[in-house]
Amino acid sequence: MSVRVPLTLACWDYDRTLPLATGEIRPDGIDLTYLDLPVEETFFRMARYREFDAAELSLSSYVISLGQGAPFIALPVYPSRAFRHNGIYVNSASGIKEPADLAGRIVGVPEYQVTAAVWIRGILAEHYGVSVESVRYRTGGLHRPGRTEKLTHTRPPGVEIQPIPAGATLEGMLAEGEIDALYSPRTPRQLAAGDPRVRRLFDDPRAEEERYFALTGIFPVMHVVALRRDVYDQRRWLAQSLYKAFEEARVRVLIGLARRELGDVDTAEMDLDAARAAFGELGAAPDLAAAEELLHKSAARDAGGLSAREVEVLRLVAAGKTNRGIAAELVLSEKTVARHVSNIFTKLGLSSRAAATAYAYEHHLV
Repeated sequence: MSVRVPLTLACWDYDRTLPLATGEIRPDGIDLTYLDLPVEETFFRMARYREFDAAELSLSSYVISLGQGAPFIALPVYPSRAFRHNGIYVNSASGIKEPADLAGRIVGVPEYQVTAAVWIRGILAEHYGVSVESVRYRTGGLHRPGRTEKLTHTRPPGVEIQPIPAGATLEGMLAEGEIDALYSPRTPRQLAAGDPRVRRLFDDPRAEEERYFALTGIFPVMHVVALRRDVYDQRRWLAQSLYKAFEEARVRVLIGLARRELGDVDTAEMDLDAARAAFGELGAAPDLAAAEELLHKSAARDAGGLSAREVEVLRLVAAGKTNRGIAAELVLSEKTVARHVSNIFTKLGLSSRAAATAYAYEHHLV
């Protein structure tokens, strides 16, 4: 009997990686241990301490590491791609009305090298005339104080970068007007709570993002999957096995079609939705368009904008399960389940598990 090579992969709980997490897809020759961890924790532990055989890694950290001994081998697998025009926040009293007003201002970033901030700086410089060095940068934690750079890097000439005071947070400083703006992949809680002191720079970021894509054809890559170089050097075939396992997301389209033909519409929609997400992350435009078209007929069944995973969680909430019980059933961490429950409440405008249960029954989800 052949022996599979044990390999640990740290990655967030994405719908497009779910088959790897559950073992539905087994990479050739690999006994995979999938660690569902928040991306910030994964990045820090991998970039700083090389704790995993393979891991989701921010693109900017990977690029920086190439000049620091190149300890990783990146695969053309992109767990996260996202437009970032929506990630520019300003203090409402700052007088910043348009991108040009950012010049000379103090702008917060979680880390100078955070991939989202790198994309934002590049987009502002190339498409709005806001040079990188015209802005003064302050680094630190968004929601919690104490965040530091994962990797050391050389400060670009002419660029001012300073940490925020100990005990301070970027979102708090933005709300109080101690910084003028913020570039962040995560949303300040004040904005989510409707605090008028904080707003997005662009009134319609989606329109800006669509214009950017129409002009450039670029769907920005945020994260890659990377193997430690020492692991790769010992068994180079591991890279292909992992890559092919990710590509197996394509099979979900075929499974979805077959289930639809057999009348299993709910499961078909889940498979097709997962495939659509995977194709989007891979940048496979023709396949993405095909999946979108297949899902279009099912739009009326969309449960309030919930993802397939969120629908699963909602059904279990309605069944009376606790977060711990849901985590055990779906093989997730309790922290991940809590995040899904929070997303469900936000998307559906609910405030309790009882209300979520009522919603699930009213919309025939259970």
